[in-house]
Amino acid sequence: MSKQTLQNKIAIISGSSSGIGAEIGRELASRGANVILNYPFPNLQEEADTLAANLPTKSIAVEADISTIDGPKKLVDAAVAEFGRIDILVNNAALAVNKPFEEQTLDDWDMLVNLNGRGTFLLTQTTLPHLPKDGGRIVNIVSISAREAPAMQTIYAGSKGMVDSFTKVWAKELPPKYGITVNAVSPGPTMTEGFAQAGEEFMEKIRPVIEKTPVGSRLGKTEEIAYAVGFLCEPRASWINGVHLMANGGLFMY
Repeated sequence: MSKQTLQNKIAIISGSSSGIGAEIGRELASRGANVILNYPFPNLQEEADTLAANLPTKSIAVEADISTIDGPKKLVDAAVAEFGRIDILVNNAALAVNKPFEEQTLDDWDMLVNLNGRGTFLLTQTTLPHLPKDGGRIVNIVSISAREAPAMQTIYAGSKGMVDSFTKVWAKELPPKYGITVNAVSPGPTMTEGFAQAGEEFMEKIRPVIEKTPVGSRLGKTEEIAYAVGFLCEPRASWINGVHLMANGGLFMY
């Protein structure tokens, strides 16, 4: 069992009923944090509730669609009603569309930008008043797509580039006012339910990229991404701010 270095901390993780978000929930709970899991639609409630019930700390699952204007506030209000405060925010909720540029549509634009960009913006803004005056943590899950720029990900890469820039701005602007740190973690290709459903055409294009990963020709594991997030949330990480931590086996470096 991990050391309880986050004991009694309260952590919101958006988009966390499965995949990387769920694994981040397990990681933070293993360190003692009480976790607010998040799922967007009622059909995911059973999965999210089961995950929350099996965590080793007091944890809840909240239905809130972060792509809507009201969803972020609904999530934060539920967290504060249950726990009274928030110590950690992990902006994880995101979607990708993998199609040739000519085939990407305004519907794709609205879906990805509203969730990946605006949702991160609103959830962070709504959370700020509830963070402690010293020691709070914000971790944004970006993607190497924001900088490595793979084919077929115009809108996704652009929306994640937005979150990349948010991180830099917030890391300068918010710590003097709120006593927090703001960092980002960028996964490479990671085996999640969503990645498995990306489609044959995308997988064919991404396979040569995966094979170039220096640490190993494989997809990343969700627990490897979650560990990076857990590290940035630690009390001893208080001097780490504005970092873009690449968790991708060296596939992309800068």
